[in-house]
Amino acid sequence: MTSILGEEPDGMATRLAGQDPRDQSAAVETLYTIGAALTAERDLERLIQMVTDAGVKLTGAKFGSYFHNVMDESGERLHLFTLSGASREDFVKLGRPRATAVFGPTFRNESVVRSGDILADPRYGQFEPHRGMPAGHLPVRSYLAVSVVARNGIVLGGLLFGHPDPDRFTAHHERLMLALAAQAAVAIDNARLFQEVQTANETLEQRVAERTAELEQAHEALRQAQKMEAVGQLTGGIAHDFNNLLAGICGSLEIIERRLSQGRTDGLDRFITGAQTSAQRAAALTQRLLAFSRRQTLDPKPTDINRLVFGMEDLISRTVGPAIKVEVVGAGGLWSAKIDAAQLESALLNLAINARDAMPEGGRLTIETANKWLDDRAAHQRDLAPGQYLSICVTDTGAGISKDIVDRIFDPFFTTKPIGQGTGLGLSMIHGFVRQSGGQVRVYSELEHGTTMCLYLPRYHGDLVETGDHVGDAIVEVGAGETILVIDDEAMVRMLIVEVLKEAGYAALEADDGPSGLKILQSGARIDMLITDVGLPGGMNGRQVADAARLVRPQLKVLFVTGYAENAAVGNGLLEHGMEVVTKPFVMSELANRITEMLERS
Repeated sequence: MTSILGEEPDGMATRLAGQDPRDQSAAVETLYTIGAALTAERDLERLIQMVTDAGVKLTGAKFGSYFHNVMDESGERLHLFTLSGASREDFVKLGRPRATAVFGPTFRNESVVRSGDILADPRYGQFEPHRGMPAGHLPVRSYLAVSVVARNGIVLGGLLFGHPDPDRFTAHHERLMLALAAQAAVAIDNARLFQEVQTANETLEQRVAERTAELEQAHEALRQAQKMEAVGQLTGGIAHDFNNLLAGICGSLEIIERRLSQGRTDGLDRFITGAQTSAQRAAALTQRLLAFSRRQTLDPKPTDINRLVFGMEDLISRTVGPAIKVEVVGAGGLWSAKIDAAQLESALLNLAINARDAMPEGGRLTIETANKWLDDRAAHQRDLAPGQYLSICVTDTGAGISKDIVDRIFDPFFTTKPIGQGTGLGLSMIHGFVRQSGGQVRVYSELEHGTTMCLYLPRYHGDLVETGDHVGDAIVEVGAGETILVIDDEAMVRMLIVEVLKEAGYAALEADDGPSGLKILQSGARIDMLITDVGLPGGMNGRQVADAARLVRPQLKVLFVTGYAENAAVGNGLLEHGMEVVTKPFVMSELANRITEMLERS
C-alpha cells in the first residue's frame, strides 16, 4: 500500500488531516485487510464483490457497482459485474454507461470523477434519450467513480459509488478508492493469470490425454497391420503348399472310398495315415495364422525351444522361398524357457522375412539354438542380469546393416524398406516382446557378409508339460450313461462329436443353434455336460448360451470348441470354474479324454 498512497500509514494520517483519527485508522486497517484478502482470492467474481463491498464501507456510499470493461460476443463493452446496496434489476434496467462527460473519463482512465450533486452537475444528463436523471433511477445525488487499471495500462473496469444525499464524498474518499482500485487491479491481474494458467494446464492435460489415446490407437492399428503383413507374407508363400495338403487329404479319402466300394481293404492304412498327416499339417498352419493375426497379451508357458524351432522349419522354408536354404541347428540338452510360444513363432517368422528381403538373389538362413552362461562382464555387455540363458540366433548371408543405422533398427516405425513394403514395427515389436519376457536382442552385422539376430531368453527351471501325438489312439468306453448336449451349426462336426461320445459310452443330445440348445438346457432333461461351438447362429453365441445355462444349472460343465484362436474366442482365457476350451480341428481321442477328465473332476 506504500506504493499506492505514496507514504507510510503515519504520513497518511497527516495527509488526511481534518478527519477523525479513529476513522483514519479504521480506513487504513480496512485497506490492509482487503488487500490481504484479495491477494489470496483466485475467483474473479468473489474478488470483485469483495472490492465493491469494501468501497461501499470505506466511502459510506449507499450504492456501489463495478462495470467490467470487456467485449462480449455482440461487440458491446461495460457489463455490470458486481453491485452492493441494491438489486441487480435496479441497475440492469438503466442500461450500460455511455461515453458521456461523466462516465467516459472513468473508462478511458482520464481522471477520478467526483460530484457533490450529480443532478446539478453540468456534465450529467445532457444527452438523449434522457435529459437529467432517467425515470426509475436509484436516488443518487453524491457520485464517485475511479478507474481500475491493469499493469499494462488497460482499463479493466470502473468502480462507481452513489449516495442519496449530496456532498457525501470527499478527497479523502477519492484517495481511499484509488488505493482500493490499485489493489483490485493487481488482484484481478493475478486471478486472471491464475485462471489462464489453470485453463492452459487443463487444456494441455486434455490434449496430452487425447494425443496419447490417438498414439495408442495408431500403435495398435500399426501393430495389427504389421501382424497382417506377416500373415500376408506367410499366406503368399504357402498357398500352393496348402492346396497340396488338401489334395493329399481329398485324394486319400477318394481312394479309400473307391476301395471300400470294391470290397478291398488292403493297403488302406497307408492312405488313412497320409490323410491324417496332411490334415494335421494343415491344422498347424491354420493355428499359426490365427496366432499371428489375433490380438493378445503375453501368455508365457514353459516351452521346449528346440521343438518350437524345428516345428517352424517347414513354415519358414515355404515363406522365404526355394532360393534360400534354411538350416536349423538345435543344441543338445537345450534348456527350456517360459515364453509366449505364439509370439516367439511370430518373432522368428518376422526375422526370417527380414533375412529373405536382405537376400534377393538367394542365400542361406541358419537358425541356431544354444545354452549361455553369462558372467558379470558378458551380461553387462548384453544389458542383462548375470545367469543362465538360452539363445536363438537367426543368421543370413545377405547385404548386412550399416553401422550408422544399426542402433536405430529397433526404433518404432524405423524401416529401410520402400514405402508401402513395411510398417517399421517388426523389430520394435520383437525387441519389446523379448524384453518383456526378461530377455534381450542383440545384432551382429557386417556389410556384404550378412547379419545375425540373437534372442537371449532366461532359462526356465521347471518341468515341461509334454504334448504327444495322439492321432489314431483308441477311444476307451468309460461312460456310465452321462448325457452330453452338443451344440454346433456344422452338421459334420456335430456328427463327429456325437460319434466320439457314443464310442466313449455317453448319451448325446443335439442342437444346431444357440436358442434351440438353450431351450433343451432349460428343460428338465438330464444334462451332465455342454459341448458348444463359440460361434453360433440364431442370435446367441456359445458363451452366452453357457452363461444362461449356468443360471439354471450352476454346476454344469462346459467345453467350448472353436475354430478361432483360443484366447480370442473366449476373452483371453477368462473362463469360470468348470469351463474349458479346445480348438478345431481336434484329435478325436484327445477330445474323448478331455470330456472324461472334466466329468470325473470333482
